[in-house]
Amino acid sequence: MLINAAPEEVLAAVGDYTTVRPKILSPHFRDYQVLEGGQGAGTVAGWRLQATRSRVREVRAEVDVAGHTVIEKDANSSMITNWTVSPAGEGATVTVKTTWQGAGGINGFFEKTFAPLGLRRIYDEVLANLKRHLENR
Repeated sequence: MLINAAPEEVLAAVGDYTTVRPKILSPHFRDYQVLEGGQGAGTVAGWRLQATRSRVREVRAEVDVAGHTVIEKDANSSMITNWTVSPAGEGATVTVKTTWQGAGGINGFFEKTFAPLGLRRIYDEVLANLKRHLENR
């Protein structure tokens, strides 16, 4: 997602779990709360991710920052979400990539096939909200 804001400003917004994050989350994120910290590395936040009507995941994200990437590691699973901010002209691009070790067998096949598409839609909405938040201040 291309955002017309300085990369440092975008990275700070991505790592702001206290003020910015609650404003940009889509309705798929429920019961959001900051448990520790709130700004960048050392933050611990929790939420319920409602990916589908029947699929709810309890997430306890422990946050780290490496260079221009905010890393959320879920303490309840193998899920890791990377928010990477890169300079792009006079603005910045933000990419979100989520990885996890999925189930095996037929359930794993469906998970590996459909879960990334669902997560992409969810995070595209969050990124659009981030863009609006930063460009309309």
